Amino acid sequence: MARIMVGMDLQFTAVFRKVPEGYIGFVEELPGANTQGATLEEARTNLQEAIELVLQANRELSAESATGGEVIREPIKVSA
Repeated sequence: MARIMVGMDLQFTAVFRKVPEGYIGFVEELPGANTQGATLEEARTNLQEAIELVLQANRELSAESATGGEVIREPIKVSA
């Protein structure tokens, strides 16, 4: 039985660096979530979208690899 968690808040660490073209940004805890923007605000907005896209892609890949056989899904909490 699959549970869909709606409205779940996740917190990540965004890192931004000033470069000649504007700003680059990435998420420490989420490989693949990176972006750039002409301004810091644009980079923040773009990073938010990148996080959503990476999480969605990971969910889709997980669903594909979980076809057939028994699969157990459950929430897990971590403190770092």
